[in-house]
Amino acid sequence: MSEGGKGSSLAFGQVVIGPPGSGKTTYCHGMQEFMGRIGREVTVVNLDPANEVMPYHCAVDIAELITLPDVMENLKLGPNGGLIYCMEYLEANFDWLQEKLAAFRGHYYLFDCPGQVELYTHHDALKNVFAQLAKWNFRLAAVHLVDSHYCTDPGKFISVLCTSLSTMLHVELPHVNVLSKMDLIEQYGKLAFNLDYYTEVLDLSYLVDHLASDPFFRNYRRLNEKLVEVIEDYSLVSFVPLNVQDKESMRQVMQAVDKANGYSFGDQEHRSLEALMSAAVGADFHFTSTLAVQEKYVQSQDEAVKEEVMDL
Repeated sequence: MSEGGKGSSLAFGQVVIGPPGSGKTTYCHGMQEFMGRIGREVTVVNLDPANEVMPYHCAVDIAELITLPDVMENLKLGPNGGLIYCMEYLEANFDWLQEKLAAFRGHYYLFDCPGQVELYTHHDALKNVFAQLAKWNFRLAAVHLVDSHYCTDPGKFISVLCTSLSTMLHVELPHVNVLSKMDLIEQYGKLAFNLDYYTEVLDLSYLVDHLASDPFFRNYRRLNEKLVEVIEDYSLVSFVPLNVQDKESMRQVMQAVDKANGYSFGDQEHRSLEALMSAAVGADFHFTSTLAVQEKYVQSQDEAVKEEVMDL
């Protein structure tokens, strides 16, 4: 991986980003296992200096270079300032990262990134790290994870849309937004609209009207309208639903990312993928992720209503 070397081979991968608790580490673990079962050699790179417990096999760990507890103790910084310092330190030590990654030439890379939102919306350190990886012939896609429970609160969902849009514009990578933890969404309450309304980010004026029914948000209707206008004017944000425990859902996300970063898999991997999915759901399997998740969600809601009726 020479500096901008034209002769060096391409490397493909994902940078996994998102707010704290959105499931980034769990996603990396699940995707590493899923890709391994279809024959793809995967290297997971931990770029989160606060990540002390990693369920996946970590080939490259930023803790060998710097850790957040050490920074906080020695420089008397808080967790947010400490994370920013760690990313700036990584940016100043590209040679360490290049040397570590060179040992896994030819692998597919998963970069598990920190959970501080500012690093993706306006701070430049991680953006510069991604840009340097591009100079080393890495073809990366950003996988931005957002907890699906935000869909149950219209105000929070508008906030998530603004954050996702800001991240897409700042990071400057091919982007796949993912609604994570879809298997838990029914625990947070009933959705105001069908799931595809949220994944495809359809006419958001309905969301503003729904918010206006709340006395608190009624006072901020014009602000919400302007935020929605910005989101719709760019028309960039959409989501892929994900349940890490579901092979079908994992395949849908993997294919969206492969399309985004330009990865083209060979015949052997294709056959392994078909065999894996056939074992799960039958050889004539056809899957549309949003529809499948929506059906499961509606079914759970119907069962809940039936239980309420029986209780009456």
